[in-house]
Amino acid sequence: MQPQGADRLLGDKVYEDLMQLLGTPGFEPRARLPGETALAQRLGVSRPVLRQALARLREEGRIYARKGSGTFVTEALPQAKPLSLSTLENIADIRAFLEFRCFMEGEAAARAALARSTDQMHHIRLCRERFEQALADGSDAVAEDIAFHDAVAQACGNRFFGMTMNALAPQTRFSIGLSRSLAGRPQGERRTGVCQEHAAVEQAIEQQDSAAARQAMEAHLRGGIARLFGN
Repeated sequence: MQPQGADRLLGDKVYEDLMQLLGTPGFEPRARLPGETALAQRLGVSRPVLRQALARLREEGRIYARKGSGTFVTEALPQAKPLSLSTLENIADIRAFLEFRCFMEGEAAARAALARSTDQMHHIRLCRERFEQALADGSDAVAEDIAFHDAVAQACGNRFFGMTMNALAPQTRFSIGLSRSLAGRPQGERRTGVCQEHAAVEQAIEQQDSAAARQAMEAHLRGGIARLFGN
């Protein structure tokens, strides 16, 4: 059974804490990790929560178990180059970027419908409400719009969707701003449509309807393409 709610969030924190320890004295490559009881006490968590984080590190190849001997830190992994994405330089770039978001975020929404916890569902709803309130207050609500999409990605059960969303934030911010400045429909009508699209995504995820969540997210993003390009 997958961890839910607070346990999942705490497991993520313990994972980050362990990542910070790797490479420090006692956690160097080839070093044997402390036993589960000692390590759980050091990090202030239960053993089941600790095991979630350790399992994630094993999946990534950062630690490994040696039967009868314990768990060890893997040899130093090659340093990955940071993800760097170029800026959007022309209209063709913007359209291609929005189409890429349709595929990526449609899948993220579908996965979120199956994997989301109660806490994550609450966060998605809160982000949708904050977006609507920001629009009502006269804000451009770009930050709130991005936060809603990020909340969906974070709930999908695969951290690389969230990491990609973070990496794409500058391009997303630019494309949203351009869409709003160039869209031909009246602002009130356009904003109402966007709010309804966000609500449809939220509802499908809440109902754990994977197909409907994918369809709602893709319809929302393709609506953005239509609002910007007129087709």
